[in-house]
Amino acid sequence: MRTKFYKVTILAMILVIAATSCGSPATATQPPVIQPPVTQPTAVPPTAVPSSPTAQPFIFGMLLVGTHNDSGYSNAHYDAGLYVEQHIPNSKMLYLDNVYSGSPTYPGQTASQLAEQLVGQGAKLIIFNSDDMKDETLKFANAHPDIYVIGASMDWTWKDGKNYQVSPNQVDVFGRLEYYQAIGGCAAALTTQTGKIGFLGPLINDETRRTVSATYLGAKYCWTNILHKDPNALQFKVTWIGFWFNIPGVTSDPTQVADDFYNNGYDVVSSGIDTTEALVEAKKLSTPDHKDYAISQSYQTNCSVAPDNCLGVGWTNYGPMYLSVIKTAIDGTWKEDWVWGGPDWKDINNVDTSSAGYVKGAGLSAANSTLLDSFIAQLGNGLNLWKGPLNFQDGTVYMADGQIPTDPQIWYLPQLLQGITGQSVPSQ
Repeated sequence: MRTKFYKVTILAMILVIAATSCGSPATATQPPVIQPPVTQPTAVPPTAVPSSPTAQPFIFGMLLVGTHNDSGYSNAHYDAGLYVEQHIPNSKMLYLDNVYSGSPTYPGQTASQLAEQLVGQGAKLIIFNSDDMKDETLKFANAHPDIYVIGASMDWTWKDGKNYQVSPNQVDVFGRLEYYQAIGGCAAALTTQTGKIGFLGPLINDETRRTVSATYLGAKYCWTNILHKDPNALQFKVTWIGFWFNIPGVTSDPTQVADDFYNNGYDVVSSGIDTTEALVEAKKLSTPDHKDYAISQSYQTNCSVAPDNCLGVGWTNYGPMYLSVIKTAIDGTWKEDWVWGGPDWKDINNVDTSSAGYVKGAGLSAANSTLLDSFIAQLGNGLNLWKGPLNFQDGTVYMADGQIPTDPQIWYLPQLLQGITGQSVPSQ
C-alpha cells in the first residue's frame, strides 16, 4: 500500500526522482505519454453510474506513483496495462508518471485533477495505482460516476474492511504479497550462515507491517521446521527508510541501510522498497570467502542486477486482475468490488492465472531450491503461518493457540510480530 507521506517535506525538497530504465516488452506497442498539464483541467460533469457497454476503442488511463520503467511497483502496473492492451482488442492505455503528493512534476495539481486530464483524452476508466492517492481516488469516483475507477492497494470498496464507502463505479484490487514475502523469508532462512536476516523497509503502515511480519513468519518456519535449528538463534531486523524509493535529504539512504546490515553480519537482506540497492550492495560487498545475498520485490526480472547474489524476487501480477475488471466495464457487468488476488498454486508465476508469484534467483543453491519448493507446496496445501500462538511485538496476544486470523486482522496489522526487531509505528 502506497501511503501518503509528508507533503510539506516533499514540497520543500522539490526533487525530481530519476527512474532506472529497464525497458518494456519488445513486442508491446508503447502507449503515448501524456505531457504534464499546463492549465487546470476542466471537470467532466457527473452523469449516471455506467451501466452499459461503451463504444470502441476502449481507452483507460493510469496514474503511476513512480515511473513506468522503474523496475519496480509502477513498472509492474504499466506492464499490466500492456497485458490488457494485448488481450482486449482496440483497447488503449494512457498514463502519467510520478503522481504522488507534492510531486514537482505536477506542481499544484492533485491526482483527481490529473485523472480528469486523462478523461479529457478519452479515458473511460482510470486506474490509481497507489494509496498515496487513496483519498483522491474516492473523491474522483464520487465526482465522476460516469467514469469507471480502479484503486490499487485500497480498501474503500471492501465491505468487511474498516474504511468501506459506497462507490458503485469503483473496484479496488491488490495482490496477496504476504505469500511471496513468506517464500522470500524461507529462502533467506535456508541460505543465511549467520542466522541474521535484515529487512530493508520503505515506510511504516498496515501493509508494510504485515509484509515484514509475513517475511519473518516464513523465515521462522523454515529455520525451525525445515532446518530444525534453535528459533532463539534466528535474528530478524527491519530498518525503514521512509518511502518506497530514495529521496535524497528526505528518506534514509537505502544503500547505507543495506551496507549497515551487511557490515554487521546480516548476510541476507530482504528488500521491501521499489529499487534494487540491497542486491547492488550484496554483490559489491561479497568476497571470495564470503557472499552476501538479497531478495527483491515488485518486478520479476530484478535478479539480473546481481544474479549470483539474488535469492529471488516476489512480485505481484496485476495483469489478470485488471483484465478481469476492465472486461466488466466493456460488457456492462461492472459492479463495486474488492479483490485481494492470491497465487495460482499450480503455477505461481503463470502470468495469466497467478496474482502473486516468486521467481527464484541463481543465488539459491540447488538443495535449498528443492527445500523452498517443498515449502511452497505446503503453502499451496493449506499451511497457515498466521495460526496462533502469535504475539505482537509488545508481548500482547495477537492470535491465541490454534486461532486463525481473519483477512481484516491480517490487512490491518497494528504492530509487528514478536521476534522482529525494529519500529512498529512511525516516529512522532
